[in-house]
Amino acid sequence: MRSDLMKQGVERIPHRALFRALGLTDEELERPIIGIVNAQNEVIPGHMHLDQIAEAVKAGVRMAGGTPLEFPAIGVCDGIAMNHEGMFYSLPSREHIADSVEIMANAHPFDGLVFIPNCDKIVPGMLMAALRLNIPAIFCSGGPMLPGSANGKQVALTDAFEAPGAVKAGKLDAAQAQEIVEHACPGCGSCAGMFTANSMNCLTEILGLGLPGNGTIPAVDSHRILLAKHAGMRIVDLVREDVRPREIVDQRSIQNALTVDMALGCSTNTMLHLPAICHEAGLEFDLRGVNAVSDRVPHLVKLNPAGPHCLVHLNEAGGLSAVMKRLDSMGLIHSAARTVEGTWAQRIAAAQIRDEQVIRDREHAYSQTGGLAVLYGNLAPEGAVVKRGAVLPQMLVHTGPAKCFDSEEDCCAGLYAGKVVPGDVVVIRYEGPQGGPGMREMLSPTAALAGMGLDSTCALVTDGRFSGVSRGASIGHLSPEAAAGGLLAYVQDGDPIAIDIPNHAIQLLVSEEEIARRRAAKAPQPPKQVSGYLKRYRALVTSASRGAILDDSGL
Repeated sequence: MRSDLMKQGVERIPHRALFRALGLTDEELERPIIGIVNAQNEVIPGHMHLDQIAEAVKAGVRMAGGTPLEFPAIGVCDGIAMNHEGMFYSLPSREHIADSVEIMANAHPFDGLVFIPNCDKIVPGMLMAALRLNIPAIFCSGGPMLPGSANGKQVALTDAFEAPGAVKAGKLDAAQAQEIVEHACPGCGSCAGMFTANSMNCLTEILGLGLPGNGTIPAVDSHRILLAKHAGMRIVDLVREDVRPREIVDQRSIQNALTVDMALGCSTNTMLHLPAICHEAGLEFDLRGVNAVSDRVPHLVKLNPAGPHCLVHLNEAGGLSAVMKRLDSMGLIHSAARTVEGTWAQRIAAAQIRDEQVIRDREHAYSQTGGLAVLYGNLAPEGAVVKRGAVLPQMLVHTGPAKCFDSEEDCCAGLYAGKVVPGDVVVIRYEGPQGGPGMREMLSPTAALAGMGLDSTCALVTDGRFSGVSRGASIGHLSPEAAAGGLLAYVQDGDPIAIDIPNHAIQLLVSEEEIARRRAAKAPQPPKQVSGYLKRYRALVTSASRGAILDDSGL
């Protein structure tokens, strides 16, 4: 066993003495040592209950004959960090999480790992660590939050972020806004819609590293505790069978994840995290190939914020195994792809589609193309990403004058001051991986546009990124970013920008001669002063088109 490095032989007498100080018996040390990576904290609603999940996982490990040892991982709540300096740290935390797990798992050579994440960057950070380390691993997330009820309708975090714009536009009064404050997020779990956290928890299951239900069983359901116990039992089997993450996650798994991503209309952030996960697994990720997948996969499930359903409804409809069953009937997935307990073919055989309104067939699909699209053009020669499934039909093709802002804060101030009018294409720049730094999520401006009723007439383009809560013609990840000399830095107010999402195009309609003149006349805006972790991050981070991974090739 790998853990013998720290517990066997005469040379390890001091090590065993230290384990004895922890209260571990000789019998416990003879068993496989399983690291329990728990991201529980009292800051993130999606994580406040993970101590219960961890206890259930540890019970499962012990039932199967292993010895669990728990250690923590940090986590940023993107919702609480939104629209202030805290958001500079969200995406960079992904790399820190992966690094810290690597440190713990190699300094103390565990035989296997159970990862307990739930939200945003924690899930992909842990996935990156699992594939980097490549020791037996399984994931058990904390599960999605239930939706709330306010002002006579179902609500979720989307409604809370759109409320400020609605209040400022006179569409919501103070009492109605307070109703949303009190009921939009009714308890523990990752926020109820198909936002980044739930997108990545779902894709973890599709990649094969979680048991059925990992992405959809609600946080408050007792089946989540049962799932955790089974995950704890299964990791001990994976150690004994020596099944490692890179044997499970291969090109077939990645293709399945992309296919389900399109069928569900997941967060645009998956186009940052899947490339980073592939990088750690030694796999290729073809961003240009994403459109080919999107063009052949129908949008079958439409969850909040794009549609009326939430994760609990998808779970009741049969979960992700039922989605895979539907896609398999269309010949769109690799059913031979492995999971932590068999193949997808076995899961599909046992799956049932219980609600045709939630998991539609091809004939009744929301669209015959997938929920995400990658756009190319002179504004984004390396690509830009849009959640096509959350764009209103009238905004799929749009040309309008640019209204430029050099930061998210400036944009929000401009929106509330009435500087944006119907038809505009809002430009937010210098918010990319380097320029931010940290590629902040642009949820506040997109939510303000929606709350003010401008999402039906205005588009937004940025080298930053969006929360999965965002909807509308919100196009992010423009690469190369403005801070790296991308064309976005040279757009001026009034410049026409043409967006054609069905044809995967975004173009600044300004002559090459004028663009050359502007480039010669000024350099991109100097980077903002940062220190500490952000300074180190900026020095190593790559383009969004590469997943904003850290490039340490020169070290």
